[in-house]
Amino acid sequence: MDKKREAIKVMADLLEIPRDLVLDLPKLTIIGRNEIHLENHRGIIEYSLNRVRINLSRGYLELEGDAFEIKALLSDEVYIIGDIRSIKYLD
Repeated sequence: MDKKREAIKVMADLLEIPRDLVLDLPKLTIIGRNEIHLENHRGIIEYSLNRVRINLSRGYLELEGDAFEIKALLSDEVYIIGDIRSIKYLD
């Protein structure tokens, strides 16, 4: 599988196609300490005011902080605001 994935990376680079689209990688945009925009997710695993866990194609993303609020939730995008203290990628 690693050889196939590496070949896809090379082709994406040659064709100038973003890797996150071709390899189904998450794309995380962080604005300050209060806003997160995540593309290519697989759903919300856990949501509370101080923790959000989001399923990814490989593992999950864990946000810890305070006053989390999901402002937008689409099939492959999520926009979260709140006081972010930590962001972890976990397998």
